[in-house]
Amino acid sequence: MTAAEHPVLPRQSPPPDDGRPPQDRRRMIRRRLITATIIVLLIGIPAGYLLISAGQSRRSGQNKEAEAAAQGLQEGWPSRMQRRIYELPMPGNSLDVRYYETNNWKTSRLYVEFRTTSAGLDRFLGRMGSGRSDLEPGKVAVGDRDLKVTGWSFPAEAEWAGTRHVNKDPRPTQDIMVNMTDPMNPVVYVVSAATP
Repeated sequence: MTAAEHPVLPRQSPPPDDGRPPQDRRRMIRRRLITATIIVLLIGIPAGYLLISAGQSRRSGQNKEAEAAAQGLQEGWPSRMQRRIYELPMPGNSLDVRYYETNNWKTSRLYVEFRTTSAGLDRFLGRMGSGRSDLEPGKVAVGDRDLKVTGWSFPAEAEWAGTRHVNKDPRPTQDIMVNMTDPMNPVVYVVSAATP
């Protein structure tokens, strides 16, 4: 090859001097530390959030699995969503609360049992659009099927009153039984059935 075949490239000029002194070691370490901190924050915070979120999701799934596996009434309050869906405005001072939910393609039911005060019973019935005047002494409003599911029994020696609160579909219908043996602390039994 001849010299004519090889292009001649001009020499590169040295980088321009911008007037800054060369970086000292402390400044370089500080810059690297800031860069490392930013990288840790950009990766660490989302990773930590994902771990916390995954743990909460797992616990929530375990709670729902335990609830779904439960057979019969279990102690505790139904969730706010369940109370809203089944239209059960339970008084906040309720005691001995137990519940159980069943779902199938035809009807979903929420069974709830709780003890309240005389005023709490009035509030509960009033918020549902009912009242004490709707309670019929001696009437068993809960059906045999629901008694088998819950294990409830309403013996004749107690003072019972019952009513059925009917709503238009798709709103739920509630069968209500109240043990009035202790009128200051009545025990309420409700079956709220919703048809999707």
